[in-house]
Amino acid sequence: MKLAVRVIPNAPRTAITGKRGGEIVLRVNAPAIDGRANRAAVRHLARMLGVPPSAVRLLSGERSRRKKFEILGVDDDDGRLDGLLSDDG
Repeated sequence: MKLAVRVIPNAPRTAITGKRGGEIVLRVNAPAIDGRANRAAVRHLARMLGVPPSAVRLLSGERSRRKKFEILGVDDDDGRLDGLLSDDG
């Protein structure tokens, strides 16, 4: 499965805060320095989806807030994403 994620660094806490424009909005409690925000995003997505961090790969957007992740072992029709992908309006 592939996910489009907008990662916002330096948040007070790490959490998925909604969906906007087809992207999951993920705020991370890590600075965008030396890949720390990317690693925090990978850890959080892995925890939310119940997969090991090694199953979450950053495909594009290493230096951008707009990122594409591949989640290995999770299908597009997997129920684990239902709560993550509901539109906030």
